[in-house]
Amino acid sequence: MQEKLSLKNYAHIGDAVWEVFVRDYVILKTSNSKLLHKMTTDRVNATFQKEMLDFIYNDLTEEEQELVRRARNLSIPIGRRAIQHDYRLATAFEVLIGYWYKQNSERLNFFYNKFKTLEEFK
Repeated sequence: MQEKLSLKNYAHIGDAVWEVFVRDYVILKTSNSKLLHKMTTDRVNATFQKEMLDFIYNDLTEEEQELVRRARNLSIPIGRRAIQHDYRLATAFEVLIGYWYKQNSERLNFFYNKFKTLEEFK
């Protein structure tokens, strides 16, 4: 059995796992450095991650939805109030990614494949 981590630790690893997933995806789209950077930063930011969470939310189990609820209420430093809501939901998204990465790789792969079907991801 794998060790359970704190929500902040799941978010920490989830942030890195998401970025690697995005980079792995965009390298198949172009070899132009500027375009690679833009395609990556367009997908590795609070607003996009919040949208991805919205997209998958209804497919989450009750346990996963509870994880999201707890994660969005984490005390985290947030700069501007205008993006506070998006930032909190992006953190919850990163917690899910980190949780799946450490605890349930099949579930992570299921959602990776779901993300790849989105028009905004292409």
